[in-house]
Amino acid sequence: MVTTIKREDFCFLVVDDFSTMRRIISGLLRELGFRKILEAEDGQVALRTLELAAESGEPVHFVLSDINMPVMNGFQLLEALRQKPEGTALRQVPVLLVTAEGRKEDIVRAAQLGASGYVVKPFNKDTIGDKIHLVLKNRHVMVA
Repeated sequence: MVTTIKREDFCFLVVDDFSTMRRIISGLLRELGFRKILEAEDGQVALRTLELAAESGEPVHFVLSDINMPVMNGFQLLEALRQKPEGTALRQVPVLLVTAEGRKEDIVRAAQLGASGYVVKPFNKDTIGDKIHLVLKNRHVMVA
């Protein structure tokens, strides 16, 4: 079964401690036609944002998170999400990890923690669009 979500309703959360990087990623998402984009400066703020969005009935559908951040890093955020109760939307939310480092051990750890994908900076609109499309396709989600 394919789940269809309207593009104007599809919500992203961009998590990065550098505001410039959040702006760049948000801009790329806008170029891809997405409009609902939330931002957080670390994993702790992201987790709270995700919880509040879920409680409000307007959940975040996709997370793009940096790995190296203060307070709570991307791995810790991913781990916290995957430890949520079975069957909850937060446990299942796709998380694409974004990093400046392409270290093999980070890629392995991301996979072990349940990351939906991994992308190394710098990247362009096509790269991020392809990664998002692949993750959604594997989850039988279509954005229309």
